[in-house]
Amino acid sequence: MQRTTPPRPADVASVHPELAPLARQAVRLHPRAGRPSVHDGSVGGPLLWPADEEWPTCAEEHQHWEPPVSLDDVRRRRALLEAAWLRPREPHEDLLDADQRAYLDKLQAGHPAQAGPNALLPVAQLYLRDVPGLAGPEGADLLQVLWCPLDHHNWLPAARLVWRNAASVGELLTDPPEPADVEHYGNYVPEPCVLHPEVVTEYPAPHELPKELAARLHDWGEEQQKDSGAGAGGAYYQYELSVAPGWKVGGWGPWSFSDPSPMHCETCDAQYKPLLTVGSGEWGGGSGSWIPLEDREEPSGPTGLRSRANPPTVTIGRGYNLQIYVCPTSFDHPHLEVMQ
Repeated sequence: MQRTTPPRPADVASVHPELAPLARQAVRLHPRAGRPSVHDGSVGGPLLWPADEEWPTCAEEHQHWEPPVSLDDVRRRRALLEAAWLRPREPHEDLLDADQRAYLDKLQAGHPAQAGPNALLPVAQLYLRDVPGLAGPEGADLLQVLWCPLDHHNWLPAARLVWRNAASVGELLTDPPEPADVEHYGNYVPEPCVLHPEVVTEYPAPHELPKELAARLHDWGEEQQKDSGAGAGGAYYQYELSVAPGWKVGGWGPWSFSDPSPMHCETCDAQYKPLLTVGSGEWGGGSGSWIPLEDREEPSGPTGLRSRANPPTVTIGRGYNLQIYVCPTSFDHPHLEVMQ
């Protein structure tokens, strides 16, 4: 099923014409639970990976705020909680019985961190044919994103970008290595999702606008709230009219708790451009107008462990975003990861 973002509650560029030249195209990926194959675009799905190509690993230093767990621990814990949330329960009946709680505690206990390299985990596979505006190196028609599912020096998983030509992949790797360690709560383990790409128009977050314009947009939002009796007040523009929440390609940065800082390629000093945003949710808080039309009807029964707003079950920080930036002059230059 396709996903359709409703029209914005206001045509902000008509009210504030200074925004018109700043409009950018973004592609909301709308990941939803599914069973993608290696030939599909996906989040958390299998990758089209050659059997004779080494699987990437991470040998960087990891930040272990709590003991890591295994990938199997995360899967078993999610399966246990999924079944518990879906089964009928009497009023005031506990979600888990005593044996299940004990088993869950065992799965969440963790283990000592391993000393060697950690295998990377598939995060996203994007076929350029499916994502308007996504361009790669000459001859490449596929972007694969993997990461080490542990916190690093920037409190984020360390991502790896792989561009390839799908037709040149011969025999496929069918049993890729799995990481021995993942973050304690499994926040960086995406559940398999199929994609429903949709092009939307974005404008910069207030953090990236001239102070005078940002102040006017704040005051305008306050006036909209007074007139309608609802809304996000001074944050109306930020939450409802500027940057789309969730997983997306391109667009603007979802700045929130931190202010933008200069981001330039360490190799050539070119200004980085947004490539991929990994969101902790596709809507929530003041961003309700971004809920796709197809997702507005509340389910009639239990929905299981997965949040409707976060089918991949990935959480960045305290519910923030990870945005990957790339150098516009060369795909061989290092990328940049920022929490926003």
